[in-house]
Amino acid sequence: MAENTAMYEGLFILDANQWARNREGLPREVEGLIEAAGGQLEVSRLWEERRLAYSIKGHRKGAYWITYFRLATSKVGELTRQCEIKEGILRQLFVRLPESLVEPILDHVKGVKVEEESPETAPEETAAATAAEPAETAAG
Repeated sequence: MAENTAMYEGLFILDANQWARNREGLPREVEGLIEAAGGQLEVSRLWEERRLAYSIKGHRKGAYWITYFRLATSKVGELTRQCEIKEGILRQLFVRLPESLVEPILDHVKGVKVEEESPETAPEETAAATAAEPAETAAG
């Protein structure tokens, strides 16, 4: 039986002190946890580093690391447990993305330019405008 896989957005709050000392090591460990759980990474990058609204495990500052990855839905619990015991990860959040939004979100995150389509009038608007024209002319 094939496992149900989905695209997830993973947001990690990393210990800012560890991240500052090892800007490549801690993110690689996060990516390693995802891959060890059977995930396939699409995007992994720093979102921002900022002061936390409240202290987490005694830390007042965190580095927000965002990832997008495919993973079997049954493995999310295992990944969460691994993140909770990993030193350097203060918090994590995984959100399952609807399939209809996966491609636009990944394009946006990767910086792919999307050509804007020329605005077209909807058929309902055209019918309403045509119906309204004779009434306006008759009144005037």
